[in-house]
Amino acid sequence: MRYLTARKRAEGKGAAHTGPDHHWHMIVSSAGLALVIPIFLFVFGRTLGGSYDEVISRLSHPGIAILLGLVLFVGMIHFRNGATVMIEDYARGTTRKLLLVGLACLTYGTIATGLFALGKIAL
Repeated sequence: MRYLTARKRAEGKGAAHTGPDHHWHMIVSSAGLALVIPIFLFVFGRTLGGSYDEVISRLSHPGIAILLGLVLFVGMIHFRNGATVMIEDYARGTTRKLLLVGLACLTYGTIATGLFALGKIAL
């Protein structure tokens, strides 16, 4: 007799035949964001209201730049996963395909723009 976990039994089930994959990715990314966002809010809150030179000097610190990059990247991937599920649930046909392509362009465009801006500040 084989022992199967609930997750293993659910793989391949559902309308998209992906089972718990979307849910699992959302859980992992939300756990990562739960660890990083409080630190980000503390750093960002202390940076608010500073002069231009103070803000640039604080954000150019390598640890802060890595933190901001993580928040941007993981946050946008989390957004993409959630929006993908919403689009898959409520759109059909060509509209669905166009929305998914637009979502990918928006997500990766935002990540690229944010990381470029962060690179300009940090370097």
